[in-house]
Amino acid sequence: MIIFVANIPFKSRKKDLEDLFKQYGTISRAYIIYDKVRRRSKGYGFVEMPNEEEAKEAMEKLNGFELNDKKLVVTESTSAKNHSSPDVTDNE
Repeated sequence: MIIFVANIPFKSRKKDLEDLFKQYGTISRAYIIYDKVRRRSKGYGFVEMPNEEEAKEAMEKLNGFELNDKKLVVTESTSAKNHSSPDVTDNE
């Protein structure tokens, strides 16, 4: 399942998402969408979790979770396939 994560603090990195979501199960991939012109996070990203039950638990527990004074919005994704590689980074 692909999970959409919004309201990510601009200084957060891929590892921050991984650390949050791995508490609930296996992660296939985590990434944050970047503005290639401004070279900064757009404030949202995606986490892929192969186990649907684990993914649903993560969404339930992390929706509204406060990360660096920002409340995350965590939902099932319907648009991760629309992001081309220039805007996506597997940043550290």
